[in-house]
Amino acid sequence: MGMTKNKQIKKRIFEIIQIGSREDMSSRIGDFVIVTSILLNIVVLFLGTFEELSRYFKIFKFIETTTILIFCLEYALRIWTAEYIYTDVGKWRARFKFIVSAEGIIDLLTILPFFFLYGFAAFRMLRVVRILHLFRLNMNYDSFNVITSVLIEKKNQIASSIFIIVVLMLASSLCIYGAEHDAQPEAFKNAFSGIWWSLSTIFTVGYGDIYPITAAGKIMGVMITFLGVGTVAIPTGIISAGFVENYTEMQRNRLNEAKNKTTGSITIEKKSEDIGKLISELEKKYGVNIVVILRDGVMVLADVNVRAKCGDTLIYREIP
Repeated sequence: MGMTKNKQIKKRIFEIIQIGSREDMSSRIGDFVIVTSILLNIVVLFLGTFEELSRYFKIFKFIETTTILIFCLEYALRIWTAEYIYTDVGKWRARFKFIVSAEGIIDLLTILPFFFLYGFAAFRMLRVVRILHLFRLNMNYDSFNVITSVLIEKKNQIASSIFIIVVLMLASSLCIYGAEHDAQPEAFKNAFSGIWWSLSTIFTVGYGDIYPITAAGKIMGVMITFLGVGTVAIPTGIISAGFVENYTEMQRNRLNEAKNKTTGSITIEKKSEDIGKLISELEKKYGVNIVVILRDGVMVLADVNVRAKCGDTLIYREIP
């Protein structure tokens, strides 16, 4: 009986910290506490760099310590409930897989600097990676998943455009060195000295700490600025166009499939054993192909790595 109660508690904690649901007040409170802690931790980290606020440093320290303790508790609970994430392996192996996963490493990096590297500002900034966990709230929605798909699908085009930018940056640094070295030997000591200037020019940052003074250098600066605007726009255009294209296509295909081929639906009730299970696991369990998920009034693509939440309606079609 004790073991059953313990498992129920563990499963409930997993649902709160990993699954979440708008209908579940505990999950909403948990999400609010974590997100608030993330934002407070980062705000305090920045405010702590202002000498004018030194009289508040003790308050900042208290807030920082409190949020870190919350992060430690969350990290420990995620390790404890990892067996519900990695259901295909044993309890201890599941915990190890979570610790070495990207999410587990990010969690660890946000905690360790506070305890062991407090005196090193560069290491303390590692805690800013905690902001990446804000994406956790959107991980199960189409718009978030499509971004990853676009980056993978368009990786060759993106790599090519980045290569063009690097070549342009190296070429412009060599050219500006040739044009400005004699006039500004201190500013442009060698070809590598021009990399900083070429980078700020290509990306139109305009720091102004290093700039050409010769006629040839100024003409070159104008040309590189125009080339930079067009070159930098290439990867941006690839990603934005790919996002719109993929998202539109996925929505159209899924909606058409849901309309024409669905044969039924499954509603995940509050005490259902299906809460927290992967879509792939539910498809295997019921012998169906889950097409889309109706979640919180939003239609979500039924990716195999999405986990079922309380209140979800799984629209499926039977497998012949």
